[in-house]
Amino acid sequence: MIRTIVVDDHRILRDGIKSLLKEMEGIELVAEASNGVELISLLNECNVDLILMDINMPKMDGIEASRQALSICPKVKIIILSMHDDIKYYDSIVQLGVNGFLLKESNYDELEKAIKSVFEGKPYFSQELLMKLLSSKNDKSGIAITPREKDVLELICKGLSTVEIANKLFLSVSTIEKHRAELLDKTSSPNSTALAVYAIKNNLVSL
Repeated sequence: MIRTIVVDDHRILRDGIKSLLKEMEGIELVAEASNGVELISLLNECNVDLILMDINMPKMDGIEASRQALSICPKVKIIILSMHDDIKYYDSIVQLGVNGFLLKESNYDELEKAIKSVFEGKPYFSQELLMKLLSSKNDKSGIAITPREKDVLELICKGLSTVEIANKLFLSVSTIEKHRAELLDKTSSPNSTALAVYAIKNNLVSL
Protein backbone atom coordinates (compact mmCIF):
# COMPACT_ATOMS: atom_id res chain seq x y z
CA MET A 1 0.00 0.00 0.00
CA ILE A 2 1.39 3.42 -1.02
CA ARG A 3 0.71 5.80 1.87
CA THR A 4 0.07 9.23 0.36
CA ILE A 5 -0.30 12.86 1.51
CA VAL A 6 -1.80 15.61 -0.69
CA VAL A 7 -0.45 19.13 -0.11
CA ASP A 8 -2.14 22.11 -1.78
CA ASP A 9 -3.60 25.37 -0.50
CA HIS A 10 -6.72 25.07 -2.67
CA ARG A 11 -9.27 22.81 -1.03
CA ILE A 12 -11.18 22.17 -4.24
CA LEU A 13 -8.03 20.80 -5.88
CA ARG A 14 -7.20 18.66 -2.84
CA ASP A 15 -10.72 17.26 -2.89
CA GLY A 16 -10.43 16.45 -6.59
CA ILE A 17 -7.15 14.59 -6.15
CA LYS A 18 -8.45 12.78 -3.08
CA SER A 19 -11.47 11.54 -5.00
CA LEU A 20 -9.17 10.13 -7.71
CA LEU A 21 -6.84 8.49 -5.17
CA LYS A 22 -9.72 6.74 -3.44
CA GLU A 23 -10.50 4.91 -6.69
CA MET A 24 -6.95 3.57 -7.08
CA GLU A 25 -5.93 0.16 -5.82
CA GLY A 26 -2.84 -0.02 -3.66
CA ILE A 27 -2.92 3.66 -2.67
CA GLU A 28 -3.98 4.91 0.76
CA LEU A 29 -4.63 8.60 1.44
CA VAL A 30 -3.33 9.09 4.98
CA ALA A 31 -3.51 12.89 5.31
CA GLU A 32 -3.79 16.25 3.58
CA ALA A 33 -2.24 19.66 4.19
CA SER A 34 -2.81 23.20 2.92
CA ASN A 35 0.81 24.32 3.20
CA GLY A 36 4.32 23.14 3.99
CA VAL A 37 4.09 23.91 7.70
CA GLU A 38 1.12 21.57 8.08
CA LEU A 39 2.91 18.91 6.06
CA ILE A 40 6.03 18.94 8.23
CA SER A 41 3.93 18.55 11.36
CA LEU A 42 2.23 15.52 9.77
CA LEU A 43 5.54 13.88 8.92
CA ASN A 44 6.37 13.81 12.60
CA GLU A 45 3.19 11.86 13.27
CA CYS A 46 2.85 9.28 10.51
CA ASN A 47 4.79 7.22 8.02
CA VAL A 48 4.36 8.23 4.40
CA ASP A 49 5.58 6.82 1.09
CA LEU A 50 4.51 9.57 -1.33
CA ILE A 51 3.74 13.29 -1.24
CA LEU A 52 1.79 15.11 -3.95
CA MET A 53 3.14 18.65 -3.49
CA ASP A 54 1.99 22.04 -4.73
CA ILE A 55 4.68 24.69 -5.33
CA ASN A 56 3.04 28.02 -4.51
CA MET A 57 1.55 27.94 -1.01
CA PRO A 58 1.38 30.38 1.94
CA LYS A 59 3.52 30.01 5.10
CA MET A 60 5.89 27.49 3.47
CA ASP A 61 6.04 26.83 -0.25
CA GLY A 62 6.54 23.47 -1.94
CA ILE A 63 10.25 23.99 -2.52
CA GLU A 64 11.11 24.49 1.14
CA ALA A 65 8.55 21.88 2.17
CA SER A 66 10.20 19.35 -0.16
CA ARG A 67 13.61 20.17 1.28
CA GLN A 68 12.44 19.67 4.85
CA ALA A 69 10.34 16.60 4.03
CA LEU A 70 13.31 14.86 2.43
CA SER A 71 15.45 15.79 5.41
CA ILE A 72 12.95 14.13 7.75
CA CYS A 73 12.09 11.21 5.45
CA PRO A 74 14.92 10.72 2.91
CA LYS A 75 13.14 7.81 1.21
CA VAL A 76 9.82 9.57 0.63
CA LYS A 77 8.82 10.07 -3.01
CA ILE A 78 7.64 13.55 -4.06
CA ILE A 79 5.60 14.48 -7.13
CA ILE A 80 5.25 18.19 -7.74
CA LEU A 81 1.76 19.36 -8.69
CA SER A 82 2.63 21.92 -11.34
CA MET A 83 1.12 24.73 -13.35
CA HIS A 84 2.43 25.50 -16.85
CA ASP A 85 4.40 28.54 -15.68
CA ASP A 86 6.09 26.70 -12.79
CA ILE A 87 8.84 25.52 -15.14
CA LYS A 88 11.07 28.34 -13.89
CA TYR A 89 11.33 26.54 -10.54
CA TYR A 90 12.34 23.15 -11.94
CA ASP A 91 16.11 23.52 -11.79
CA SER A 92 16.06 24.30 -8.07
CA ILE A 93 13.41 21.68 -7.31
CA VAL A 94 15.09 18.74 -9.01
CA GLN A 95 18.31 19.43 -7.12
CA LEU A 96 16.40 18.59 -3.94
CA GLY A 97 15.62 15.07 -5.12
CA VAL A 98 11.94 15.21 -6.09
CA ASN A 99 10.78 12.41 -8.35
CA GLY A 100 8.33 13.90 -10.82
CA PHE A 101 6.19 16.73 -12.14
CA LEU A 102 2.49 16.43 -12.84
CA LEU A 103 0.07 19.06 -14.18
CA LYS A 104 -2.67 19.88 -11.69
CA GLU A 105 -5.34 19.23 -14.30
CA SER A 106 -4.07 15.74 -15.07
CA ASN A 107 -6.67 12.98 -15.29
CA TYR A 108 -7.02 9.71 -13.39
CA ASP A 109 -4.85 7.67 -15.75
CA GLU A 110 -1.91 10.06 -15.69
CA LEU A 111 -2.06 10.52 -11.93
CA GLU A 112 -2.01 6.76 -11.43
CA LYS A 113 0.83 6.37 -13.96
CA ALA A 114 2.87 9.09 -12.23
CA ILE A 115 2.44 7.55 -8.78
CA LYS A 116 3.35 4.06 -9.92
CA SER A 117 6.34 5.31 -11.92
CA VAL A 118 7.97 7.24 -9.10
CA PHE A 119 7.21 4.48 -6.60
CA GLU A 120 9.15 2.13 -8.88
CA GLY A 121 12.09 4.53 -8.89
CA LYS A 122 11.46 6.17 -12.27
CA PRO A 123 11.37 9.94 -12.84
CA TYR A 124 8.02 11.14 -14.22
CA PHE A 125 7.10 14.20 -16.27
CA SER A 126 3.67 15.13 -17.57
CA GLN A 127 3.88 15.01 -21.37
CA GLU A 128 2.78 18.64 -21.65
CA LEU A 129 5.49 19.71 -19.22
CA LEU A 130 8.02 17.59 -21.08
CA MET A 131 7.16 19.46 -24.30
CA LYS A 132 7.61 22.77 -22.49
CA LEU A 133 11.04 21.66 -21.31
CA LEU A 134 11.92 20.65 -24.87
CA SER A 135 10.91 24.09 -26.15
CA SER A 136 13.27 25.73 -23.65
CA LYS A 137 16.35 23.65 -24.50
CA ASN A 138 19.50 25.65 -25.21
CA ASP A 139 22.30 23.29 -26.29
CA LYS A 140 24.89 25.03 -24.10
CA SER A 141 26.11 22.18 -21.92
CA GLY A 142 29.44 21.61 -23.63
CA ILE A 143 29.38 18.05 -22.26
CA ALA A 144 30.63 15.17 -24.37
CA ILE A 145 28.79 11.88 -24.00
CA THR A 146 29.39 8.59 -25.78
CA PRO A 147 26.80 7.06 -28.15
CA ARG A 148 26.03 4.38 -25.54
CA GLU A 149 25.62 6.99 -22.80
CA LYS A 150 23.21 8.84 -25.09
CA ASP A 151 21.19 5.64 -25.55
CA VAL A 152 20.97 5.20 -21.79
CA LEU A 153 20.20 8.88 -21.22
CA GLU A 154 17.33 8.91 -23.71
CA LEU A 155 15.74 5.92 -21.99
CA ILE A 156 16.16 7.53 -18.56
CA CYS A 157 14.41 10.62 -19.92
CA LYS A 158 11.57 8.40 -21.15
CA GLY A 159 11.09 7.11 -17.61
CA LEU A 160 12.49 3.59 -17.95
CA SER A 161 13.97 1.86 -14.91
CA THR A 162 17.52 0.49 -14.79
CA VAL A 163 16.27 -3.05 -15.38
CA GLU A 164 14.07 -1.96 -18.30
CA ILE A 165 16.99 -0.07 -19.89
CA ALA A 166 19.27 -3.10 -19.46
CA ASN A 167 16.72 -5.36 -21.14
CA LYS A 168 16.09 -2.94 -23.99
CA LEU A 169 19.80 -2.43 -24.74
CA PHE A 170 20.75 -6.06 -24.05
CA LEU A 171 23.23 -5.01 -21.38
CA SER A 172 23.69 -5.98 -17.73
CA VAL A 173 22.13 -3.96 -14.93
CA SER A 174 25.61 -3.21 -13.56
CA THR A 175 26.66 -1.77 -16.92
CA ILE A 176 23.62 0.50 -17.01
CA GLU A 177 24.31 1.60 -13.44
CA LYS A 178 27.88 2.45 -14.46
CA HIS A 179 26.68 4.54 -17.41
CA ARG A 180 24.13 6.26 -15.18
CA ALA A 181 26.81 7.08 -12.60
CA GLU A 182 29.04 8.53 -15.33
CA LEU A 183 26.18 10.67 -16.63
CA LEU A 184 25.34 11.94 -13.15
CA ASP A 185 28.98 12.86 -12.65
CA LYS A 186 29.39 14.56 -16.04
CA THR A 187 26.26 16.69 -15.55
CA SER A 188 26.72 17.25 -11.80
CA SER A 189 23.19 15.94 -11.30
CA PRO A 190 22.20 14.55 -7.88
CA ASN A 191 19.57 12.12 -9.19
CA SER A 192 17.85 10.76 -12.30
CA THR A 193 15.14 13.43 -12.29
CA ALA A 194 17.72 16.21 -12.29
CA LEU A 195 19.65 14.34 -14.99
CA ALA A 196 16.58 14.12 -17.21
CA VAL A 197 15.79 17.83 -16.86
CA TYR A 198 19.41 18.74 -17.59
CA ALA A 199 19.56 16.49 -20.64
CA ILE A 200 16.33 17.81 -22.13
CA LYS A 201 17.10 21.48 -21.49
CA ASN A 202 20.62 21.15 -22.91
CA ASN A 203 19.65 19.20 -26.02
CA LEU A 204 21.62 16.09 -25.06
CA VAL A 205 18.81 13.78 -26.17
CA SER A 206 16.35 13.46 -29.03
CA LEU A 207 12.91 12.48 -27.74
